[in-house]
Amino acid sequence: MEHELKEFIKKCDEAIKQEEFDTLMNYYTEDAILVVKPGMIARGKEEIKKAFIAIAKYFNNSLVPTQGEMMILEAGDTAMVISQTLLDADKEETEYSMERRSTYVFKKNSQGEWHCAIDNSYGTDLIGK
Repeated sequence: MEHELKEFIKKCDEAIKQEEFDTLMNYYTEDAILVVKPGMIARGKEEIKKAFIAIAKYFNNSLVPTQGEMMILEAGDTAMVISQTLLDADKEETEYSMERRSTYVFKKNSQGEWHCAIDNSYGTDLIGK
C-alpha cells in the first residue's frame, strides 16, 4: 500500500506548479521552516509564502516540481521523507541543481492530518556550504 504522504506531497507539488500559495500554506505547520537556498531559511507560514512567491518569480513562473524515488520513515506522529526531487522550469541557467535529494519532516496533528514541519529540498547538500 502506498503511504498517504506520497499523495500529500503530490498535492503540495501541484499547488507550487499552479502558484496556489494560500492552499500550499495549509500543508505546513505554523512554525515550519523552508530551506530557500543554502544559508537562507524561511520560518513560519508568512515567510514561507513570501519565499515561494520569490522562487516562482526566479523561475519565471514556470516551476514544476515532481518526486521520483521516495523513502518514508515513520515513528508515531513524525515522518521523515527522503525523496528524489526533480525541478523543471523555463529558466535557462541556475546555480542550483534541478535534481535534488530532498529531506522533509512531517508531523501529524491531533486530527490525524499530516503537515510539513521542515522542507529541505537540498537534503544533505547543505553540509559544507
